[in-house]
Amino acid sequence: MSEDAGRPIGADSPPRSAELYARACRVIPGGVSSPVRAFRAVGGTPLFITRGSGAQVVDADGRSYLDLVGSWGPLIAGHAHPAVVAAVTEALARGTTFGAPCSAEVELAERVVAAYPAIEQVRFVSSGTEAVMSAIRVARAYSGRDLIVKFAGCYHGHADHLLVAAGSGLVTFGRPSSAGVPAAFTAHTRVLPLDDEGALEALFAQDGARIAAVIIEPIPANHGLLPQRREFLLTLRRLTQAHGALLIFDEVISGFRVARGGAAQLLDVTPDMATFGKVIGGGMPVGAFGAPRRIMSRLAPEGDTYQAGTLSGNPVAMTAGLATLELLERHEGWRELEARGAELERLLQPVLRQAPFPLHLVRVGSIFWLALHEQGAPRHAATLTPAETARFARLFHAMLARGVYLPPSAYEACFLSLAHGSADIARFAQALSESLAVAA
Repeated sequence: MSEDAGRPIGADSPPRSAELYARACRVIPGGVSSPVRAFRAVGGTPLFITRGSGAQVVDADGRSYLDLVGSWGPLIAGHAHPAVVAAVTEALARGTTFGAPCSAEVELAERVVAAYPAIEQVRFVSSGTEAVMSAIRVARAYSGRDLIVKFAGCYHGHADHLLVAAGSGLVTFGRPSSAGVPAAFTAHTRVLPLDDEGALEALFAQDGARIAAVIIEPIPANHGLLPQRREFLLTLRRLTQAHGALLIFDEVISGFRVARGGAAQLLDVTPDMATFGKVIGGGMPVGAFGAPRRIMSRLAPEGDTYQAGTLSGNPVAMTAGLATLELLERHEGWRELEARGAELERLLQPVLRQAPFPLHLVRVGSIFWLALHEQGAPRHAATLTPAETARFARLFHAMLARGVYLPPSAYEACFLSLAHGSADIARFAQALSESLAVAA
């Protein structure tokens, strides 16, 4: 591995990634199509990836990295798995899109319905954001109410009414956390802290009759990995049922990753609705939302709630998702992923005990997070100090120099795949041990 892997812009003989980034900044805002890719939290040049295979990615300069990003979660089988590539290639030969129903759409829907607790119907879309936006529209139509409740630290895409940040006090009344979002769009959104039954009880006592739905990541993984107590989720389930509100699990990350039936199966808590993405697309842009038939019947053309998408149910994307789920089921993928996560945890224990600063491993199955909080891994959204953020930036670049690609943000989770073998996990542990000394 070259010593200059991941070096910042401005070094002698800028690498190809730096050249591409400079070009991108002229024609793409910030040089990227999604903000976290810009390396603003860690500094340096964003990697431009040219190809991936198994657990590895290769950048524009030909450098190979052990990949723990996994395209932010969907690549549960690894990059370019032969079975997925073969299925997609065959589908491509038949056509890229029809704007009409296709058999793969039906087959994938049948698999989702068979796997996930209480879901009877699903509607496919092209992204997790679109899935959440549509699910909330249906929930409001079904309940006849307007208020939506979300939790600080849970990300549900960039729809206007969900871009709300938590403030002080019991509940935050809608305050946009992005420019360009009118306050009126978030006026019907409430934000609560995670892991706080008292705040839940108080809000429902005050506004229970006005709440259409509560949406939560049952395994929050967008502000660090923040596993919730089952008791907290059961309280949420009880309160929504008692007050006639719908409970929506945002399983865009956890769905079909932590278990065949997602977090609902793993935690044995059944929501009224669920949203999906990532894994069910097998690396292609796919989202979905589902619920019992009595709720989904509100959707057009059967009902009065409109939702549509030109590329929804795209045959190539449906085929990729179908091939991925078949692969997981055929090879007992979820059991294998848990075993690999447990192996990682075992190898990292001595490394973390010797770390020169606080570093905590948080893991749920094949999702894990290295938490740098001085006071221990939190269960609610907690902001890192500037010193803790700086430590992560040093750790990130030290790992990159050793050929390991972590998410370029201290708040993002890492993902294992079926392609990560024992040698890869041992390599990660060794690189982390060496990098901690550098980062200190």
